[in-house]
Amino acid sequence: MNNIKIILADDHQILRDGIKYLLQDEPGIEIVGQVSNGEELLQMLPHTPADLVLLDLNMPAMDGFQTLEHLHGLFPSVRVLVLSMVAPEKHIVRLMEMGALGYVLKTVGKDELVHAIRKVANGQVYIGTDITMSLLKRTQPKAVRVESDAGGMPVDLSKREVEVLELISEGYSNHEIAEKLCVSKRTIDSHRQNLMEKTRVKNTAALIKFALVKGIIS
Repeated sequence: MNNIKIILADDHQILRDGIKYLLQDEPGIEIVGQVSNGEELLQMLPHTPADLVLLDLNMPAMDGFQTLEHLHGLFPSVRVLVLSMVAPEKHIVRLMEMGALGYVLKTVGKDELVHAIRKVANGQVYIGTDITMSLLKRTQPKAVRVESDAGGMPVDLSKREVEVLELISEGYSNHEIAEKLCVSKRTIDSHRQNLMEKTRVKNTAALIKFALVKGIIS
């Protein structure tokens, strides 16, 4: 299996050095270049092929938004994982629409950063745990009652079950959901089983379809 080749794009040398040090012994990951802004990145990529760019947003000359716009057109195969100090929801949505696959805070630990890199390099979306928890708290999912498809008693879902259902619909595994909600995998296994029993469905696809039809998720 080939290494994931990464270019670090951040205007702070000390942060780039820190990330390089963190990842230097990580199997399957290779830092092939460092740049301080988007212009340098676009100049480097033609002669330094990379699979993924760890991209800061606030850089001189060409910031993260401008860089991503050029990357999407010139190097569509290069995955982008945004690494930022802040996570306004409008920024996350805009960046995802522009082609970024991941967004994590600079306060992230090594294990989650490596996990995010592997996810994004594999073409999967990854939003940092701290960001997801903040968004979940902001949206404050409510307990819901919906009519059963089977014509029986109404289905009552707790706030936590709605949270789990939303994350299931976004493609997260039970293990990943457990990490995001800071609970054990066994707890999420139990929530998933309860959801399927309450909604009387046999698999995840049918569970998501039920949630969409009933307006629990959109």
